[in-house]
Amino acid sequence: MKKKFLIINANYYKDISSGLVKNALNLIPKNYKIKIINVPGVFEIPVTISKNLKKFDAFIALGCVIKGETPHFDFISQATTEAIMNLSVFSKKPVGNGIITCLNMKQARARKRKGAEAVNAVLSVLSQK
Repeated sequence: MKKKFLIINANYYKDISSGLVKNALNLIPKNYKIKIINVPGVFEIPVTISKNLKKFDAFIALGCVIKGETPHFDFISQATTEAIMNLSVFSKKPVGNGIITCLNMKQARARKRKGAEAVNAVLSVLSQK
């Protein structure tokens, strides 16, 4: 049976997120069915996964959060990470966390492999017996 992947792409930083998606797509096996849903920011990723839990075998969360001058970065990063982990554990479906959290755009650009790393993690979990 064909595995179905959902990539949820937070495209607030379009240049970063498009690179993450491209990087992720290069590693997903060609015989897998892939759907991409774009959302405005990483905070919308968990609810999008939740709405689609029964339709897909695995999920890839992609996006970027860059620290500003307020604590917003900390709240968004922690809440999103915890929600993604909870969805994965309780649904027993892998969710690859390819969300970059960094201090500046230079760091974000340097972590462009995060999409591929998220796919590798999901493929590893899917291969478990």
